[in-house]
Amino acid sequence: MSYLFRRLSRAICLLIGVSILCFLFTEMAPGSFFDEMRLNPQVSPETIEHLRAQFGLDQPLAIRYVHWMKSLLRGDLGYSIAYNLPVAPLLWVRSRNTLLLTVTAMFLSWILSIPLGMWAAAQKGSPLDRLITIASSLAIATPEIVIAIALLALAIRWHLTPAGGMASVAFESLSATQKVSDFISHLLLPVLVLILCQSPILIRHIRASGLEVLNSSYIHAARGLGMSKTRLLFRHVLPAAANPAISLLGFSIAGLISGSLLVEVICGWPGLGPLLLEATLSRDLYVVMGGIMFSTVFMIGGNLIADVLLMAFDPRIRTGATHAS
Repeated sequence: MSYLFRRLSRAICLLIGVSILCFLFTEMAPGSFFDEMRLNPQVSPETIEHLRAQFGLDQPLAIRYVHWMKSLLRGDLGYSIAYNLPVAPLLWVRSRNTLLLTVTAMFLSWILSIPLGMWAAAQKGSPLDRLITIASSLAIATPEIVIAIALLALAIRWHLTPAGGMASVAFESLSATQKVSDFISHLLLPVLVLILCQSPILIRHIRASGLEVLNSSYIHAARGLGMSKTRLLFRHVLPAAANPAISLLGFSIAGLISGSLLVEVICGWPGLGPLLLEATLSRDLYVVMGGIMFSTVFMIGGNLIADVLLMAFDPRIRTGATHAS
């Protein structure tokens, strides 16, 4: 258990570090939410100062941070100035949409990447391997924003999928089957963008891990016994190559979450991305910090899941954890 305890301790330290940086960067950023109000002659300086005091912005940075951390431990992320609502429920609604998008894209990316990576490794140098390598290299070299804008333009021009939102205007009047179909059609575009951005990286890593295992002596022995290629790949090579892939899981979750924030803005998906952009532009301090903390928690949670899976599949880590404890 010492292995997981060390990982959890690092995660807590990382969260504290991110929270401190949030406060420092927001303090260094020019302007505030009340700058536009100061330009309005109908709003008196006394009113602005009263609002600043109401949201605790008239206090020193260190005091504000301590108060915010105390509130954070109670599940209170502060109050949104722009929305005039508590930050936690506001972020929770949007974070569910981001998690839905991210988890769906992650599941489909791995389902696609594992067989493609394994087949490319098994047929090294073949036309299939070259095609997969060239396609993945092009996708990795293309910026995520270019892929998102290109697919969005195609979807709008050819009316392939709806662009923007999670549902159509007449969603409530649809039947149950039509609602599911409408939701999937809205989900398709942002998920496809994330898959095209994430899968090439996974395919390259899985292919490299598969090649390393295929060159081992016991795989050569199994091949000499006449074992079928499919059985050899997915029953023997894939479990042996699982450790590097599981280690990559945490990074893929972090990459998907950070990438989804950009994709949500471009594709109009109502997740954390558009909310954070609006809060940043309006300088809604506590929404920005709460959104960053939510995203950090998701990333750290993904890495912890990868650590648990790695400990479950790798007996060397379990043995080391046992000896350490």
